Amino acid sequence: MELQVVGRRLSGTVASPPGVAAGADRSLGALAAVLGRDRIVDVGLCSGAAGGDRQPAFLQLFQERRVVSTPEKAAATPLPRSEYPRPLVLHDGRLVRRPEPLACLAVFLWVPLGVVLSVTRLLVGFLPHGAGLLLAAATGFRIRGELGGAAGPAASRRRGTLFACNHQTLMDPVILSTVLRRKVDGDLIAPIPTVRLRRDRGRDRRIMESELARCDLVVCPEGTTCREPYLLRFSPLFAEIAGEVTPTAVRAGGAMFHGSTMRGHKWLDSVFFLMNPAPWYEIRLLAPVATTNGGGGASSRDVANAVQRTIGDELGFECTGLTRRDKYRMIAGHDGVDPRSAAAAAAA
Repeated sequence: MELQVVGRRLSGTVASPPGVAAGADRSLGALAAVLGRDRIVDVGLCSGAAGGDRQPAFLQLFQERRVVSTPEKAAATPLPRSEYPRPLVLHDGRLVRRPEPLACLAVFLWVPLGVVLSVTRLLVGFLPHGAGLLLAAATGFRIRGELGGAAGPAASRRRGTLFACNHQTLMDPVILSTVLRRKVDGDLIAPIPTVRLRRDRGRDRRIMESELARCDLVVCPEGTTCREPYLLRFSPLFAEIAGEVTPTAVRAGGAMFHGSTMRGHKWLDSVFFLMNPAPWYEIRLLAPVATTNGGGGASSRDVANAVQRTIGDELGFECTGLTRRDKYRMIAGHDGVDPRSAAAAAAA
């Protein structure tokens, strides 16, 4: 028997025999129990010592085996996103940068001041639009708007304007309202009128038509946020409630924190986004597009796809067929309704 030594100190454990990793029998038995008898996996990947002379016993269950040695791991560098075998479309987490020691230290040192800035910027949102824009800029929050396709205020028309935008954060309708300097309804907690949709097509359509009859309305047809330069599939419901829709291209970002998450509390999304040292937003209003109700002759699905392509071309984003349900299945393992929340609602 040989005692294991770590950094010239005895660890108090017994080293494994050459070619066998510690706990090998346990890992091999556990994996074999999961896979079943006489089942071989195609590829196995694990880390090991230099030269690969010590391999976990569970690699016996793999046809192709690859052991990454310690020197190989030390020399490895993060792969650029442009070289990924498949594009990274969906991911989660609050931190923008990799959690390296210096980056984490900078975040922890910034958090106290970031909280103060976030609260200040949130309060600025309740001020009149002109004053709010000036004070937001004074705190380092940059907002840029291009109103090429903007229509006049709703008071000068029989119905409000319908804006369809790609979804970056929960603040999209708030920023659009601030840029337009007029009231715009949106589905979120904000210092503007809000509407909560229930993903019931008939009910949601009636609610949206009612709101559009009295004021401007902004919708995010993707149904969820996407951080990367991709657009999820647009739901066609918005194309059935107005004669025309104004595509709105939105970009937002920050250096430290993402303004969206799936596993955390939604009410903290805007707080984290505004904690960034210099968050920024860009709003571009594009030329209105005729919808099904406007006599364009195209189906609501065709209109939704056309609006998606228009926004994608403006931003340089790639259009995809992924949906909100796909995103939640990939990241959270459910269809967009947390099983714990559903169980609690059923029990109530």
